[in-house]
Amino acid sequence: VQLQALGGGLVQAGDSLRLSCAASGRTFSRYAMGWFRQAPGKEREFVATISWSGGSTNYADSVKGRFTISRDDAKNTVYLQMNSLKPEDTAVYYCAADRREYYSDFMQEYGYWGQGTQVTVSS
Repeated sequence: VQLQALGGGLVQAGDSLRLSCAASGRTFSRYAMGWFRQAPGKEREFVATISWSGGSTNYADSVKGRFTISRDDAKNTVYLQMNSLKPEDTAVYYCAADRREYYSDFMQEYGYWGQGTQVTVSS
């Protein structure tokens, strides 16, 4: 499966942004999906993940209550709605996929990655 992340940009603190990740292939509904991010000089970190059914999700503590992951299997797309953005959310955001039922917080468990989209939050 090929992934393309879109929707990044420059926003101010407190603003909202929605990222999307479009996947190729006809079996998208059999993939758990995840969002990760990497800030300059830091390691890539987990942000959010969703099971292939969409019934289970998990979030990093730093984004819980502000970010929402969702999926639309008819459009082969996973979304990350980001509200109340903070400067510390500035990073390149990557979507990832793995052919598995259950979600995962761990980068090593994802076999497919998108190219990343830059999110910059100014104070």
